[in-house]
Amino acid sequence: MKISVEISKAYRLLNHGPTVLVSTAHHNQRNVMAAAWNMPLDFDPPKVAIVIDKNTYTRELIESSGSFAINVPCRAQAEMVVKVGSSSGRELLGKAEDNKFAAFDLPTFTASKIAAPLLEGCVAWLECKVVPEPHIRDAYDLYLAEVVAAWTDERVFSDGHWHFEGHDELRTIHHIAGGNFFTTGEAFKA
Repeated sequence: MKISVEISKAYRLLNHGPTVLVSTAHHNQRNVMAAAWNMPLDFDPPKVAIVIDKNTYTRELIESSGSFAINVPCRAQAEMVVKVGSSSGRELLGKAEDNKFAAFDLPTFTASKIAAPLLEGCVAWLECKVVPEPHIRDAYDLYLAEVVAAWTDERVFSDGHWHFEGHDELRTIHHIAGGNFFTTGEAFKA
């Protein structure tokens, strides 16, 4: 049996990769935002593509710094992901807690090759440098970036594969619209 899908909802048929948190920094300014539209793009050198809306504060900082981090959160962080994704870092400027890291008490650690902070508690981190493609950035809000360093939580990723068995709270989360998520399921080999 098949049913028709509203064309405006067609993206939901494909968009169930992991939701990520994009962090960036330029000078003393830092920000983090949630992003559901991201994907690997190439192997060597490794590249990613990610949509960053032109109205976001994160995009301003990416434009200034030329880099960002992709933090892959887990189920245990779902509420924090919604908070981060539902607020603007621009609105915090000039306040005592002048960024989302301070406002939401988000612990971070230092990246190895970029200025953006990496978020504690995530299950993977990719340090990225922007590949200059102004046409696609301006026309489609799409950024291409080279991954210059990558890290993971060995409890759920090793030997090049995810393995979540026994760690349900560490499963990656996948936004399927309207504040609804699912987690990764059974792993199998064909």
